[in-house]
Amino acid sequence: MSRRTPALIAAAVLLPLALTACSTPEGDEPTGDKAAAKSDGFPYTVTNCGVTTTYKAPPKRVVTMNQHVTEIMLELGLTKSLVGTAYLDDKVLPEYAKDYASVPVIAKEYPSYEQVLATDPDFVYGGYSSAFTAGDGRGREAFEKSGIETRLNTESCAKADTPMETLYEEIREVGRTFGVTDRAEAWIKQAKADNAATAEKLKGLKPLSVFVYDSGDKTAFTAGGKGIGNELIKRAGGTNIFADLDKSFGDASWENVVARKPEAIVIYDYGSTTVAQKKKRLLDDPALADVPAIKNKRFAVMPLSDAVLGVRVPAAVEKLAAQLHPAATTS
Repeated sequence: MSRRTPALIAAAVLLPLALTACSTPEGDEPTGDKAAAKSDGFPYTVTNCGVTTTYKAPPKRVVTMNQHVTEIMLELGLTKSLVGTAYLDDKVLPEYAKDYASVPVIAKEYPSYEQVLATDPDFVYGGYSSAFTAGDGRGREAFEKSGIETRLNTESCAKADTPMETLYEEIREVGRTFGVTDRAEAWIKQAKADNAATAEKLKGLKPLSVFVYDSGDKTAFTAGGKGIGNELIKRAGGTNIFADLDKSFGDASWENVVARKPEAIVIYDYGSTTVAQKKKRLLDDPALADVPAIKNKRFAVMPLSDAVLGVRVPAAVEKLAAQLHPAATTS
């Protein structure tokens, strides 16, 4: 799935020369290099999570922090632009493994500001707002002062309750920023087709009530009604019992889990606590014994990297639908 674009990268390198050419007389159409620059879509201005940036050409030296944004770059064929990456939740998808192996890993989790600067980047792309924690020295303002542009995955700041459209726009804006609009639009077209195919399989089925168990002991850390996690459940034939939680993730009481009687439990798989350990914690809790999902041992599992705003989402919808409604999705 990962595709390289030497021609587009070369065009990006030549672009500044085109922009400094002499002006075209009023009323004349641009020709030669100026016409090429115009067709490449630069300069391009975009506002991302409150930060407005004008790009005269695609960034050339990029550091990514968090897996889902790294995979967006790899999917769009931008491996050669990556000079560093950090913070995986699990393994990258097999189709990205070779390209990912060619990118220096500068930190297991978040790198320090100094570690990022050591790669001499002109662009830093973060997946979660924690990637740009000012208290850790990695605020977007700090990078701007060093002449480095930044982007934050828009799930961290999106206000509209249309997460799939937010995903499409994320891919579209990244594609435009790096001069690979055609690839971005091709991905969006295929994603829409994949989502439509899953929806057709589930047509007419009654949704299952679903509780997402991310983690937690005294309280349940779960998926709320905002963000792509809730959208995944809806598109996979489920209803999130905590859709009224006005955020992407949040804590819920176990009493509310019991009261809302979920028919299925989706376990997010990541970190040092295994899926087996999470299942045991739920099954061994006497307070949950009468919950339908527990009584019927009805579990589904999703890697955390499937449940965030990235290129895995359409396939994740299909995989979750197959776990919630196996009879309807088996072809």
